Amino acid sequence: MRWAWRAGRLFGIDVYVHATFLLLLGWVGTNQYLRERNVGAAAVAVGFVALVFTSVVLHELGHALMARRFGITTKDITLLPIGGVARLERMPEKPAHELLVALAGPAVNVVIAGLLVGVVWLLGGSPGLDAPDATQLTRAPLLTRLAWVNVSLAAFNLLPAFPMDGGRVLRALLAMRQGAARATRTAAAIGQAFAVALGLLGVFVNPVLVLVAVFVWFGAAAEAGAEQTKAALAGLTVRAAMQTDFRVLAPHDGLAVAAQALLAGAQVDFPVVDGANGLVGVLTRARLVEGLSAGGPTVETQAVMTRRFETAEPGERLDAAWARLRTSDCRSMPVVDAGRVVGLVTAENLGELVMLHGAALAAKAGA
Repeated sequence: MRWAWRAGRLFGIDVYVHATFLLLLGWVGTNQYLRERNVGAAAVAVGFVALVFTSVVLHELGHALMARRFGITTKDITLLPIGGVARLERMPEKPAHELLVALAGPAVNVVIAGLLVGVVWLLGGSPGLDAPDATQLTRAPLLTRLAWVNVSLAAFNLLPAFPMDGGRVLRALLAMRQGAARATRTAAAIGQAFAVALGLLGVFVNPVLVLVAVFVWFGAAAEAGAEQTKAALAGLTVRAAMQTDFRVLAPHDGLAVAAQALLAGAQVDFPVVDGANGLVGVLTRARLVEGLSAGGPTVETQAVMTRRFETAEPGERLDAAWARLRTSDCRSMPVVDAGRVVGLVTAENLGELVMLHGAALAAKAGA
């Protein structure tokens, strides 16, 4: 993800912090200082937010580690002002597995809350609040506040607003009876209805809810579109969709060569092939433009190409390859057969395939 920096690695999963999250910390600290004119109070406020987002990271790790049990890897976890995002390689195909993955995150928050309450009790404090309203909660001991925050995180995430955890739980339960495609459409419609409600509530209560509503609305639409694409690609192999008329670059080619190739045709991303080592990278249009701006046309392709990309084989399932491409930072996927690049799959040509599939279905229905 752009504008995100790697903060660490947990259980083999990279954790990134988005620039906007740092802005949130700055805003919290500044706001607290202006209210109390006390640097210590500002530091405590920032520290508390950092602890809350530690719980968010553990929440996302819950999803990731449960998904790992079903053979699904997690590319990374990114912290954003509205929460965390764990990028799974794909969602589980079995509804029961999706149900467990969705519940794992909130379950972690419930466990954290229970542990914190236990610690407060062992220290001789009151593990609960007599009246947990907003005013009293802000004055409660740190561990008690963290416990309530984790309870709130679990409850909020379990709202049936797809693609939040509760929405995924709903889809998994519906899929057990309706099938994945119909369940996704139903869950997406319910999720967008919740998004409207959250947005209206946010206007009067908390602007952050408006941001969450936007995320839910577009996330639900994206998930519904993804399910439609998956259905269109089912039964096809990568060979059916890959581009076979494409150009490759060599690692030592200057960016001037890449620029000429870009202008000469419709191809925008180029596999970089070393004669001895085979496929070594992909030069994307964005990397090409950045390289030209920073170093000029004589910069070698290998200096700016991306080494983080997905590959596919001609005979593998197209929907499986598409799922990897969808979560990849590189929007083109070289197709490799026996170490040789034989094709190229892009998000654009997959979109065209889905469009043609839809047109064929419409013609069949009208016949």
